[in-house]
Amino acid sequence: MLWVRKSIYLKKTITNMPEVSAKQFVEIQEIRDNILILKDGSLRQIMKVGSINFELKSQDEQLAILQGFRNFLNALDFSLEIMVMSRKLNISGYLAFIDSLIENQQNELMRIQAVDYSKFVKELTQLANIMDKEFFVVVPYYLGPRASKGISNALKSFFKPSEIFKKLTPEEFDAYKLQLNQRVNLMFENLFGLGLTPKVMERDELINLYYRFYNPEAVV
Repeated sequence: MLWVRKSIYLKKTITNMPEVSAKQFVEIQEIRDNILILKDGSLRQIMKVGSINFELKSQDEQLAILQGFRNFLNALDFSLEIMVMSRKLNISGYLAFIDSLIENQQNELMRIQAVDYSKFVKELTQLANIMDKEFFVVVPYYLGPRASKGISNALKSFFKPSEIFKKLTPEEFDAYKLQLNQRVNLMFENLFGLGLTPKVMERDELINLYYRFYNPEAVV
């Protein structure tokens, strides 16, 4: 309930704010070579990571995964962000496909089974929210000591977007990119070792990701 009240408060506050461009609230300055360049000049590379079904693993396998993950975190000498994006799964296209199969099914028994299956899926989606989860690892590279921000400063930066821009020269970008790539390669090795399948997101994928992030109701 407290979170709901805060959300309503923030929504009302933003609504009453002077009209400004949405770009002011996005900390991304540009995307270059599949790397996010933030307005402060720092870099980010985002890796999409496949998941594993932990519950289906044996007890020994689960312990090995947990031990590997702990070793992975302890070996890091830089910060990173693990992000999970949960969205309600849209299965309207799948249901339409099932309905088309029912219409074209000549076998009566198969058609009855398909109708029952379609009914079951529709009832299931009405009873429970079936979520689609995506997992990402954000690897950063800061140009200097990272400034710590408390909650109050974070809120101030939200309502008053940063106007400080750090313009990187091509030489600076190449040097920072090399450092970032070393971190990304380390992440690849460790994630593969945990049985996961990481993939560096490309420009179009990043644009789609942030569009969905800022437009959660949109279907892409």
